[in-house]
Order: sequence, then C-alpha cells, then structure tokens
Amino acid sequence: MPIATPEVYNEMLDRAKAGKFAYPAINVTSTQTLHAALRGFAEAESDGIVQISTGGAEFLGGQYSKDMVTGSVALAEFAHVVAEKYPVTVALHTDHCPKDKLDGYVRPLLAVSEERVKAGRNPLFQSHMWDGSAETLADNLAIAQELLARAAAAKIILEVEITPTGGEEDGVSHEINDSLYTTVDDAVRTVEALGLGEKGRYLLAASFGNVHGVYKPGNVVLRPDLLKELNEGIAAKYGKPAGSQPFDFVFHGGSGSSAEEIATALDNGVVKMNLDTDTQYAFTRPVADHMFKNYDGVLKVDGEVGSKKTYDPRTWGKLAEAGMAARVVEATQHLRSAGQKIK
Repeated sequence: MPIATPEVYNEMLDRAKAGKFAYPAINVTSTQTLHAALRGFAEAESDGIVQISTGGAEFLGGQYSKDMVTGSVALAEFAHVVAEKYPVTVALHTDHCPKDKLDGYVRPLLAVSEERVKAGRNPLFQSHMWDGSAETLADNLAIAQELLARAAAAKIILEVEITPTGGEEDGVSHEINDSLYTTVDDAVRTVEALGLGEKGRYLLAASFGNVHGVYKPGNVVLRPDLLKELNEGIAAKYGKPAGSQPFDFVFHGGSGSSAEEIATALDNGVVKMNLDTDTQYAFTRPVADHMFKNYDGVLKVDGEVGSKKTYDPRTWGKLAEAGMAARVVEATQHLRSAGQKIK
C-alpha cells in the first residue's frame, strides 16, 4: 500500500505530530522527478508527500494543451502504479492553487475523487491546497469552508494558507514585509470558520516569515516560535490542555532554512514541509555538470556526429534522479522523518 489510504494518511500525520517530525513534501513535474522523490524516501526509510503545483500540472499536461487536470491526473495514476515498487508510504497532494485557478484545477480534481469514492474506491489525491492568501481573510475562509466540506466528503484533507508566504511561486507573489506573520486573531478566525477537525481535517500554512525561493542570509527573518503562540492562543480559547497543539502546521518556503529554524518549527507542530527550489537545483546540477564535461559529445560540433551514449537522455537523466534523491534523503534527516516509515 505505498500510496496512502485516507486512514493511513491520517495516521501518518498523527505520527508526525506525536513524534515531532515532519514529512518532506516534494514538488514533482515529471515521471522522472517522481521517481527521484520516491527513491529518496525509500533510501531514507521515510514516508513522504509528493505534490504537484498548478505550474507543474500545466507542464505535465504537455505544452500543446497545457491542461492542468489531465497532467495531474496522469501523474497521480502513474504514481499509484510505480509506487508499489518502493517500500514506503506516500501521499499525493496538490500545491498552491489561487482563486482564479480553482475551477481549472482543485474543483475538477475533487470531482474526480468524489466519483471514485462513490464507486467504493479511495480518492486519487490524499490532500489538496487552497491558497487564498491573496484574498481578504473573510473571502479566503468562505471559500475554504466550501472546499473543506467537499474534501471531507471525498475523504481528502484540505490545506489552507491564511496569510501570505513571501517571494514568488507559479505566478503568485507577495512582498517580503510584516504581513508575512500570522496573528492569533487570524488563527481564531480560522477556527471559527473551519473548526478543529469536526468539519474535516485541514493542514494550516501559517506564515512566520516564510519566503519561497532561496535568499541570502539576513534577507528573511523566520520566527518559528510564532507557531507556538498560535497553538497556545487557540488552546486557551477553546479549553484545550496546556501544551497541546491544535493545528497541523505546514512549513512553506523551507528551502535554505537553517537546521535550528527547522527544529523549532517541528517542535511547534509542523508536520509537512515543502521543498521545491532545493530539489530543482539538485536535479539540474548533475545535468549541467554532464553537459559541460561532455560538450563535444552532446553536440555535433564542427560537422562531427557527437556521442549518442552521451546525449541519450537516460545517461544524464540517471544522474539527475540520483542528485535529487540525495537531496530528498537530506530533507528527511533535517525533518527527523528518516527511519520513521510505517512498518
């Protein structure tokens, strides 16, 4: 059962919360990057999450039609087949989806899973993300309520982002400023709208200075202790035991974070951390190295024929897979999920 059932996905998240570790959520854009993520999880003996952004889904749909639903469904179906060969459990997730893409991405994918569940099967994806950070919090949460109800009925977990993550990803961008910090009031309004699990489980991408991409030290000020304040504020308001962690937090913009920042976030309830920029580089770096070292082989220079073995995509593709898999292993070690796979 390498692709998690809804029940197993809930167990994975519960284990992460109790054990103070988190699952790397690796963005993939091809069958090859999917294999790299699965290989990294397997080598680390870590369960994990594979996710597809709107831009990744569009790329997977092919440049002729660029259909996001076709691309994401195709890769998810492929994952259900090939993941059987990996001795770990993996959840499938869709990453950031803003309001103007809901009708072309998340809502159709929810419909696919709704039909599967009606037929007695499991949903195609285990979770979907609604990114309403560009909307007012009231509008954000109103849409989240609608999506959470549909997701819960289809045995799917919803991820919501209630305040902005800085930087840019797939055309969604936010300035790096004080709005990148979620307040206790934001958290209270979220619980008032979405509940604490009784309306369906959700993951919360709260902002504590997170920024997509990689920035030089000093340009980004992360405050992972803020997550503790949010949990404490909700626990106090809703009569939860002291020290409890009502939220399942997601760490966005995690590429380039320090080990200390990651550790603090894990201690404060982060169960999922997104990685894209670092794994993109880890995939591309070996390819660049191969091309530079084998210039005369990959190009037909000065009328020569080059070297087929050198420009064969399998040759440099294997190097790319190994490079990305190694970065995934590193991520599991930072997030304490290495060796934690469900037996």
